[in-house]
Amino acid sequence: MSTGPDEFPTDRPAVVTCGLPYANGDLHIGHLRGYIGADAYNRALGTLGQQSVYVCGSDMHGTPVAVNAEQQGVDPEDFALEWHEQYEETFPKFNVEFDNYGHTHDETNTELTQDIVRTLDEEGYVYEKEIQVAYDPDADQYLPDRYVEGTCPYCGAKARGDECDEGCQRHLEPGEVEDPTSTITGNPAEYRDRTHKFFEVSEFAEFLTDFLDDLEGTSNARNQPRQWIEDGLQDWCITRDMDWGIDYPGTDGEDGEDLVLYVWVDAPIEYISSTKQYSERVGSDEYDWEQVWREEGDIVHFIGRDIIQHHTIFWPAMLEGAGYNKPRGVAATGFITINGKGLSTSRNRAVWAREYLEEGFHPDLLRYYLTTTGGLQQDVDFSWDAFQEKVNGELVGTVGNFWYRSLLFAYRNYEGTPKADVSEDVENRINGAIEDVREAVNDYSLRGVGAAARELAQFGNEYIQRNEPWKLTDDDPEQAAQVIRDCVQIAKAVAVLLEPIAPDKAQRLWEQLGEDGEIADAHLEHALEAPPRTFEEPGELFEKIEDDRVAELNEKLEERVAAAADDGEEEDEGDEETENDDTTGDEADDMADVDDLEPLAEDRIGFEEFQDVDMRVGRIETAEGIEGADDLARLEVDIGFETRQVVAGIKQLHDLDELPGEKCILLANMEPAELFGVESNGMILAAGDEADLLTTHGDAEVGEKVQ
Repeated sequence: MSTGPDEFPTDRPAVVTCGLPYANGDLHIGHLRGYIGADAYNRALGTLGQQSVYVCGSDMHGTPVAVNAEQQGVDPEDFALEWHEQYEETFPKFNVEFDNYGHTHDETNTELTQDIVRTLDEEGYVYEKEIQVAYDPDADQYLPDRYVEGTCPYCGAKARGDECDEGCQRHLEPGEVEDPTSTITGNPAEYRDRTHKFFEVSEFAEFLTDFLDDLEGTSNARNQPRQWIEDGLQDWCITRDMDWGIDYPGTDGEDGEDLVLYVWVDAPIEYISSTKQYSERVGSDEYDWEQVWREEGDIVHFIGRDIIQHHTIFWPAMLEGAGYNKPRGVAATGFITINGKGLSTSRNRAVWAREYLEEGFHPDLLRYYLTTTGGLQQDVDFSWDAFQEKVNGELVGTVGNFWYRSLLFAYRNYEGTPKADVSEDVENRINGAIEDVREAVNDYSLRGVGAAARELAQFGNEYIQRNEPWKLTDDDPEQAAQVIRDCVQIAKAVAVLLEPIAPDKAQRLWEQLGEDGEIADAHLEHALEAPPRTFEEPGELFEKIEDDRVAELNEKLEERVAAAADDGEEEDEGDEETENDDTTGDEADDMADVDDLEPLAEDRIGFEEFQDVDMRVGRIETAEGIEGADDLARLEVDIGFETRQVVAGIKQLHDLDELPGEKCILLANMEPAELFGVESNGMILAAGDEADLLTTHGDAEVGEKVQ
């Protein structure tokens, strides 16, 4: 059942999934980053000629749904279905096209979940254990997950019953939360003994280590779980004391227990169920779900980085234990901030999906912003000003400008594509862009896919400007025709390359070129096929966003945030269950609802003190882990004058093999120190808990001083 290391496209079927949206609240752009990203990646696989489908579904179970349904006096199923239907309507409006979108409470997922759990039980990976479970004596009921709050035993932060959402983000087992309080009555809870079912994750440590060694995707998805394995895997309680969920299955013809399965058991199984539903709809001859999940296939998950543990520890262990394929790649996205601050739904500091659409912006503009601003695992800051800058500069000024001026000149002078062959230089340049896309897809870089298309358009702008065909039409008409023939081909190539990111705009250009069918069906090689001989007068595909429009949007956002504050809303006071907590979502609302940035230092330094700090642009030459140190790596950094040896705590947070060649900022006049017997002669600068390495925006030379 090995997927193999070969690059895409393969001759195996592939499936792309995204973390399930929790059927519990409105969608905002933080959620959309993952769904749009996974959609773009699935489309990009298609341009390579890879057979691939994109599946997802709504996560219907868990305590937040039960709690909110109870508060509204409605049935949990009805409550969750209402949100599920809203998501089904919203995603297509952002050109997110699932091949199948189901939900975890349907018959397919219920049956498949119980079958997988039954298999794990029969294979000896499930056992019973008496544990302590929080109990509310006033409400006379046990308190699963979100019905209990308290203190994380690992970091001391405020925690929910199943997750330290405000601190270390560890998964917490029942009974681990200290000083438990009932969210039902607000009273202190007490722990009582209760028998539950446990999945023996600890048996899969060796398998998981090998799995992570082979895993593709983002480096954080590979590196973060290694520490959990090294610390010793804890077995996983997979049942809960509540009514809402999938019943624990009976074995050998016996009835199941009076327990439901933990939401994190049935939620990822929806990936399989949704694929199965698609296969049943189109027929196994067209797409066989069992081939991809049980024989040989390529499985790629897009998730939020808060659920790495679930997708790289629990989920592959379940798949292995039940006889299913393991994922080929896991791409864990960073979070979204708004105007440099943590996205906060309680303070209405968010850009809601419906709000974006109501403002009249085209969905492809947001798709482009979210997929090409930063790498997948980096946090992305959204502001209307930055949105305007990216749209006006890259889509209007580069891509749209080239498309329109090339096609308009071709139409007015040749009524379409001139009669000439594509020049060798331009053909080579297009082939280079095609290879850039292939490489970007295999590197899980959506930014790389977008950059290949944008840079080809920039080349086209420079090409037409350099050759000035408007001056050649009279003096050298043959050369003028050659230049415009090249430009029309470049325009078509840009459309093919950009389709995964901006599918609707690419389709409109496809039609303006007079092409038949859907550009979504085109492969990369179509970028070099001759466009139709004639086409109609083109129109401009992108519209500039004016300053006064941005000022209006900023004012609306500020007014909403202020109004929420005036209403006395406090962040993290339990009102966020109405949001997509992303128990299985792509964008963590535990981050979204917390401004967890460190406060600014009150003590200020003078300019002269700052001048004493010598920071230099460096380039990492080598990177290797330090034996015996869990987090430390030894780097050799070229700073122009010399190469420095530096010790950095990034071993678990970066793929060290990918660091050589990367630029960084080095604090050069720091006192040397010795760590684990290795001298560190400087310090590289990084931001946040994920050690996001600071670098330069432009082409600063190695050794240049930062000032």
